[in-house]
Amino acid sequence: MQRKNRGFSLLEVMIALIIFSVGVLGMAGLLMLSVRTNHSAYLRSQAGFLAQGMADRMRLNMPALWTDGYNLTYPTTGTVPSCTPGTPCTITQIVTRDSITWSNSLIQLLPAPTARISCQLNPGAITPTNDEIVARVPYNGLCNIVITWAESSLNRGAGANFQTFAWVFQP
Repeated sequence: MQRKNRGFSLLEVMIALIIFSVGVLGMAGLLMLSVRTNHSAYLRSQAGFLAQGMADRMRLNMPALWTDGYNLTYPTTGTVPSCTPGTPCTITQIVTRDSITWSNSLIQLLPAPTARISCQLNPGAITPTNDEIVARVPYNGLCNIVITWAESSLNRGAGANFQTFAWVFQP
């Protein structure tokens, strides 16, 4: 009487391990792609939050918009002016404080960031007098915030990939 073989042969076990290993490697690749894509979305969100924050700062200092105080390239360096309730900040000191604080946020939240802000009056806009500027007349123009940062590429071996967030708004 012949005996029937029971169980798996060594060859069947090896083939099953190879198939399982290929599946695990595929899942690991998908996980890595997911992490990179998620990080890219995080950096884009940070750029949007940073742009919105600077736009709010600019809206609060309307006289500086009329004198092109925020039309700068970032990040900037320097020391934040110290103002006290007895000696409040001037318009220029507020721009300096806003610029340095925003630059520090750019550096902390984005890899290798650069930014540019440019505000331009609408064609035919009437420039207010100094008294009207001090009275915080609304800015009659558009501002453009462009933030660029380095991001690792989703393609292997492609190196750094520069991303740009651009936003045009009316303060």
